Amino acid sequence: LVIHYSATMLSVVSRKKLIKQLLREGVRELSLEMLNQLHHKQRRWWVRPWIQRREELGASSRLLQELKEEDPETYRNVLRMTAPQFQELLELVDPLIKKQDTVFRQAIPCKTKLEITLRYLATGDSFRSLALLFRVPHNSISVFLPEVLSAIYEVLQPFIKVPETTIQWEEIQKGFEYKWNFPNLCGALDGKHIRIKRPPNSTSMFFNYKGTYSIVLFAMVDADYCFRYIDVGQDGRANDSTVFRNSTLKIALEQNLLNWPRGGLCVGDDAFCLTTYCLKPFSHRGLTVEERVFNYRLSRARRVVENAFGILASRFRVFNTPIPLNVNTVEILVKTACSLHNWLRQTSPRTYFPSGSVDDEDLNTGVIAPGAWRNMPSLMLPIDRLYSSNNYGRDGEEVRQWYMHQFMTQLSVPWQMTSIGIEPILTVENE
Repeated sequence: LVIHYSATMLSVVSRKKLIKQLLREGVRELSLEMLNQLHHKQRRWWVRPWIQRREELGASSRLLQELKEEDPETYRNVLRMTAPQFQELLELVDPLIKKQDTVFRQAIPCKTKLEITLRYLATGDSFRSLALLFRVPHNSISVFLPEVLSAIYEVLQPFIKVPETTIQWEEIQKGFEYKWNFPNLCGALDGKHIRIKRPPNSTSMFFNYKGTYSIVLFAMVDADYCFRYIDVGQDGRANDSTVFRNSTLKIALEQNLLNWPRGGLCVGDDAFCLTTYCLKPFSHRGLTVEERVFNYRLSRARRVVENAFGILASRFRVFNTPIPLNVNTVEILVKTACSLHNWLRQTSPRTYFPSGSVDDEDLNTGVIAPGAWRNMPSLMLPIDRLYSSNNYGRDGEEVRQWYMHQFMTQLSVPWQMTSIGIEPILTVENE
């Protein structure tokens, strides 16, 4: 009996060991299979083969080089500047954007990063499209783009600097008087909405009156279509009064921090407040001839800021699509585009502003030939107008009335009556 019991127990123990062994082997095989599947899902290469051929076949090495040598005009259209200008800009930003090679991979050349950034500004193309053109990973573009934008703005910021002395302001006044027949004028004001993608966790913030999301670019422009002051980043909810009121320009003007010349003026449309230093047109119905002439003269001078914004949007078409970047990067992008605008306007006016780019008025007939930018679509919207008593100032009205009378007497120009649709009366002297 004892021997039979012992044999039975040994049989049970053997079966348990066998079961445990089978389970261990099954778990081992299952684990190996899972690891094998994970291994197949891992990246098949460290760098995709077509990206590895960037130096031989990428746009930086092939297409742009061919255009530079064979078709300079198309090269300029691609990057919005000539090859010598690109080289000059590259030398300026190179120390700020250069990265060191590592043991794993070579750094993207500064030349390629600058070309991609300029092409993005020029077109607003998606990062994936730029990745295919330049053979650079799209996630790498999203990393270096803000760095390159900041570098460009840093080196070109002196071209967008606010005048610091009264003499510098007086030079701007001379430009407005000579070109636009408006004395004492230091700048033309306007603001535009820059469309952006809806920021995460954003409901009403950045939501503008057109039902889209935007930040505001507020600017003052001189007689040569250059930005002299920019304020970027107020959210799209802002209307006309809050944009100007919250700008550092208004604060500096009221606290006399700009060495503003005595009697200096800026002009804006009806969205701005009427003050002793900021004039706007008459807006009520039944305007007199004198008021219509004043409005024409003011509009003629203010046309520079309309054209500056128009040229900016037509040259840098990233503004013609909602910008899919975070708000901080969009702010840097806008500042960079404005600084590039000024740099190109001042260093190569003929290529950046070819004939027909801006509005051209025939002084004999009063007919205005619209600039080429007006035929292009734009998502830049004017700031919302808020009509209230805050837009009117008694002292400002006295200044406006003074200029209205001067434009009919000492400051009149021969073509102003024709320009408002009134034929001048010709007098014939008796023989």
